[in-house]
Amino acid sequence: MNQKESIKYNSLTDQPLVWTALITPLFADGAIDYASLKHLALQQNQAKNGILLLGSTGEGIALSAKERLTIVEYVSAMSLDVPLMVAVGGYNLNEQCAWIEQCNQLPISAYLLTSPIYAKPGPKGQAAWFNALLDSAKLPCMLYNVPSRTGGEIALSALQQVQNHENCWALKEASGDLNKLLAYREHCPNVELYSGEDAMMPYLAAADVKGLVSVCANVWPEATRRYVELALAKNHAGLFPLWHQAISALFQVTSPIAVKVLLAKLNVISSATLRLPLCQDELTEEHGLQAIDQRIQQWLLSQPINTVSQRHRSDSGTALHSPLAETNLRDLIS
Repeated sequence: MNQKESIKYNSLTDQPLVWTALITPLFADGAIDYASLKHLALQQNQAKNGILLLGSTGEGIALSAKERLTIVEYVSAMSLDVPLMVAVGGYNLNEQCAWIEQCNQLPISAYLLTSPIYAKPGPKGQAAWFNALLDSAKLPCMLYNVPSRTGGEIALSALQQVQNHENCWALKEASGDLNKLLAYREHCPNVELYSGEDAMMPYLAAADVKGLVSVCANVWPEATRRYVELALAKNHAGLFPLWHQAISALFQVTSPIAVKVLLAKLNVISSATLRLPLCQDELTEEHGLQAIDQRIQQWLLSQPINTVSQRHRSDSGTALHSPLAETNLRDLIS
């Protein structure tokens, strides 16, 4: 059985409908808040969402190599019931291959491979880049098309060249271009497609996407899973305009600014601190985040109880929105 097949049959993976691009919670001084990180991971585990570590939402390229490794070691040691995917992103091929070699030794399930940032290679350079990363990986890999972040899209011909690699499992498509996704679907049939755009999930369901790599699931793990379930079932009643408004609220500034601000206001994480150049001051006081959170929670409670795990709010919030009270690893990792 090759790696592409193993992602389908691995008991940990079980093809989650939602992969949550997890944030990296920080203390006010910028140090990693491991207690909040554990709480976030447990929320995703409860919702049965796969976890993506150190993507753009996780501010991966703003963290040091030591911080990245410690985060993966910490979360992978939690014995979760959901799979872990680790992001590989940058522009130095040797460094990215070395990062993969480190992670190959850890109990993770997959990698997310991003196009090299800034360099804007052509199709041949892209194919060579991805082939080198795929060769280094010992696990299935999801390629990531996000031209708004990298400066260029994955060329169709490049994906065609690597789609038969034994480790090339899927593509996260986040260009926002439906025609692009349809072209990938037509010409690269050996690659499974996942939406990288929360708002487009209902539109992409008919294009045979397998699920969503989500930012919204950081705040609404169970509700987002239900949203994806309904979209894939072509049951769109009640999804519009609520989810469009919710997603717009979280993306009114660069992600993950609004996500961190809302999670901090809900006392899920200790602070909304980001690594510069991202800054919470980009968000205006009229952000409306808590109001949309209330609406999503009400929507979730309106769903049939046998289709999604539901937990009710107390006067001070919910179990879902309360941080863990435990010793942090902050003083143990330096």
